[in-house]
Amino acid sequence: MNKLQVDTDNLAASPGILKTKQHFVILDGLRGVAALAVVVFHFMEWVHPPDSGKIFIGHGFLAVDFFFCLSGFVIGYAYDDRLGKMGVMEFFKARLIRLHPLVMLGAVLGLLAFIFDPFAAYTGAYGTGKLILVFLCSALLIPYPVMEERGFNLFGLNAPSWSLFWEYVANIAYALILYRLSRRYLTVLTILAALTLCFVGYRAGNLLGGWSGETFWDGGARIAYSFSAGLLIFRSNWIIKNRLGFIGLAILLSLAFVMPYFKWNWVAETLVVLFYFPLLVALGAGSSLSPGLKKLCVFSGNISYPLYMTHYAVIWIFGNYFLSSKPGTTELYLIVSVGTVLLVGVAYVVMVVYDIPVRRYLSSKWRHQ
Repeated sequence: MNKLQVDTDNLAASPGILKTKQHFVILDGLRGVAALAVVVFHFMEWVHPPDSGKIFIGHGFLAVDFFFCLSGFVIGYAYDDRLGKMGVMEFFKARLIRLHPLVMLGAVLGLLAFIFDPFAAYTGAYGTGKLILVFLCSALLIPYPVMEERGFNLFGLNAPSWSLFWEYVANIAYALILYRLSRRYLTVLTILAALTLCFVGYRAGNLLGGWSGETFWDGGARIAYSFSAGLLIFRSNWIIKNRLGFIGLAILLSLAFVMPYFKWNWVAETLVVLFYFPLLVALGAGSSLSPGLKKLCVFSGNISYPLYMTHYAVIWIFGNYFLSSKPGTTELYLIVSVGTVLLVGVAYVVMVVYDIPVRRYLSSKWRHQ
């Protein structure tokens, strides 16, 4: 195994239990690549429907399935040998401290973007009471798909929060059930989840669902398989030694996001999620990292979650600008390119100024309880 950097996620963990855990740095870097793919995909889906074949990154949404698989692997690695010592409630506290500060910030940014969006025709459409309710549901991860003009997103103020909702569900399932399952029963569960995912893909024609009220349960199918598969990879020690390195694996991961659409598209997406992403996790855990790329991987991993949870406020403003102004191709790609770079910068500032200090403060309060 390629165990290198101290796990920054464990700033929120019980210091006597988790602070010595280490990270697979290449997997950190790949998480950053996936986050960038999500951002670019969200920009481009305003320009063309994802299944039109006109978006060069039309399968960028599959990055979420990669996140889920990676999460199962990392949670197993970080907690399988420690959950019994720390207890279920301590585990839940650690995960809340790690994840929820950015859930809250994403809701705040989404609310500000909704109120002050200069290109939106619907800014005054909601009364104060209903808007407060929408905000509270987004901040507390309570699905509330009522905003019709936003496609009935589960979380109208910050659409990516849908995957965090299912991440929380997976964490609860891990602490109460999956942690205690033997590898044999975990394998059976993973196979059943795979069959469910195949059904979802066949029925919908794709694996894009999970973010809206209408496709709510599709998200459950997506995380049920990928999280279980990631956990199974760890427990089975399916680590594939290789020399692909970060660049080689980043290219392989990106290929899944830029693959074209075709008649049997749902089959391709399902195969990618069932086999290709677990393979990349196994390869990423077993690959060697050149010293020159370590800082890049660390940075990429560190900003991935802040980037994922803070970018969508800007995406809504961009979407309304695109619909009202119809920018030309050159202007469009300039906006997307510069916007993506700026969003990475914002994510870094958010991480340094808000996320890390808040998690440190909460962890300190926890330790002194």
